[in-house]
Amino acid sequence: MTEPAAPTGPTTAPGTVDAARFRAAMARVPAAVTITTTLDADGAPRGFTASSLVSVSLEPPLIAVCVGLTSNCYPAFATCERFAVSVLGPEHVPLARTFASKSADKFAHGRFARTPGGLPVVEGARVAVECRVHGRHPAGDHLILVGAVRAVDGAEGDRLVYGDRTFTTLKTS
Repeated sequence: MTEPAAPTGPTTAPGTVDAARFRAAMARVPAAVTITTTLDADGAPRGFTASSLVSVSLEPPLIAVCVGLTSNCYPAFATCERFAVSVLGPEHVPLARTFASKSADKFAHGRFARTPGGLPVVEGARVAVECRVHGRHPAGDHLILVGAVRAVDGAEGDRLVYGDRTFTTLKTS
């Protein structure tokens, strides 16, 4: 009879995790690639790429995304009343890279549609969700933005996933 494998778990004491080690571990967790958008106080579109979209609640329908405190668009998301999230397909890789950058005019590099409330969403997004801000929660170097879903739309097709620091495709059946 063979011995059971030793359990795997944290290799350091709580509170002493090396940032590079943590980042490498989290890179192994695949996640949908999204672009989150809003309009700033002047009505200009702002947005960022994220792989932090989660469904929070069904009743009421809530989602959450995380925006970095150092991102150029952070001030817009820190004060907006509404935002939208686009779940991307594999053809959107260049746009995902643009929205992950500090580029000044990210919206010049893609095609966008509007939600019923007038927010920009990526044309051809596999899922587009329009939200009213339900809550904001500081969390380390990010802000967790919780949205009450006001409209949702979906399209057929493969989805873009990020894992092991690379883009890949989640095929539909």
